[in-house]
Amino acid sequence: MKKVFSILCFLILCGTVVSAQQDAQFSQYMFNGLYVNPAYAGYREEWNINAFYRNQWTNYPGAPKTFSVAVDGSANEGRVGLGLIVMNDQIGASNNTSAYATYSYRIPMNEEGTSRLSFGLSGGFIQQRMDINALETSSGIDPVILNGNRNSTIPDARFGIYYNTARFYTGISATNLLTHTFQENKALKEYLPMKPHLYFTIGGLLPLSESITLKPSMLIKEDRAGPTSIDLNAFFLVNEKIWLGGSYRTTVLHKSNINEGLKKPAAVAIMAEYFVNEKIRIGYAYDQTLNSTAASSYPTHEISLSYFFKRPKARMLSPRYF
Repeated sequence: MKKVFSILCFLILCGTVVSAQQDAQFSQYMFNGLYVNPAYAGYREEWNINAFYRNQWTNYPGAPKTFSVAVDGSANEGRVGLGLIVMNDQIGASNNTSAYATYSYRIPMNEEGTSRLSFGLSGGFIQQRMDINALETSSGIDPVILNGNRNSTIPDARFGIYYNTARFYTGISATNLLTHTFQENKALKEYLPMKPHLYFTIGGLLPLSESITLKPSMLIKEDRAGPTSIDLNAFFLVNEKIWLGGSYRTTVLHKSNINEGLKKPAAVAIMAEYFVNEKIRIGYAYDQTLNSTAASSYPTHEISLSYFFKRPKARMLSPRYF
């Protein structure tokens, strides 16, 4: 029962602190927008590979552990973006693996090619697995769980629009466009239905001096069921070598289906990104939950690594900072 109680407490935290956390959450998403928006594919106009590992609420029983690898680049003289994301997200007794292939079409908006409007579409699948041993109690496993579907693979799609200039970007995207329908048809009652998520991003660059640039940004996430999540971010780029900054995550609870007495979730993250050289970037994020729940005692650690495949004699019209 102690194991079950820990998992149930954790699931309650997931529903309140991170807006049900149906989509895997990363603090360093602003350094690779492909995780949020498929239209981002090809933005850097060079092939690159990015890996994330996030250990959320470290040492809390059943807390999320997420690993992801993403690859994207451009083709057809920058008109087309291609990408691939593979991700594993383990939360308590649930273990989800997903893979998406991405195609984006990038339309130049000026003669210099520094401004583009992109439309992106991702297609793939989500495999959901349930470890019933993690739910075992002293009185045995509930027959409903024992006889339920412990492994299911569901097709899915994502769509997004992304616009950028050399110093500004914004985008809107939607995920989990097919999963909810398939789960209803298959009556997968053992799993939390994957609801569509909507994302809005906006950010820019503000030069402060010859060596320091400010990069403010914001992300709004809406899943129509839980609280609306808002990330406010600010980073300083120093000598085009290191990013230093942080993020404040809060929520909007004013919805008819949310208890008015629920504590307002919030969290802060401190991050650093370092360019070892023109091909390698490493990053680290430390998150801390602020509201007075059990999660406040458990910090979150996230590391990232990127590798850029530089083409010989290739030159970008402007640096890619988003």
